Amino acid sequence: MPTIDVTKETFEETIQSNETVLVDFWAEWCGPCRSFAPTYEAMSEKYPDLVFAKVDTEDQQELAGAFGIQSIPTLMVFRDQIILYSQPGALPANYLEDLITQVGELDMEEVRKELAEHADGNGHEGHDHADHEGHNH
Repeated sequence: MPTIDVTKETFEETIQSNETVLVDFWAEWCGPCRSFAPTYEAMSEKYPDLVFAKVDTEDQQELAGAFGIQSIPTLMVFRDQIILYSQPGALPANYLEDLITQVGELDMEEVRKELAEHADGNGHEGHDHADHEGHNH
């Protein structure tokens, strides 16, 4: 399947309605983005069951801002609406293929369990240091 352009209007639906979605944040003026594009396009042909989305950061500044995109290209990989990878930089084809394989092999039950544990732990990790204040010897 060829790459698809997503906008803030179609982004959410794309992530929700597909198991695995790769998102390439790019811009026309960005040299590394242009050199990464053929690799990304080739992978979209090789893995037709995955969705390879592109976000033009010039056109979709709000969407890029929502994800805190600082440098481009930035590649994000979602599986079951969970961000599993988010890194700036143009990946060589073999790295991108490794990444796709790793994402495909992940046990999502395990990932969700870890996320839930992490979320549960957030509220209880702060230690109260107030007891130690004012005890100068």
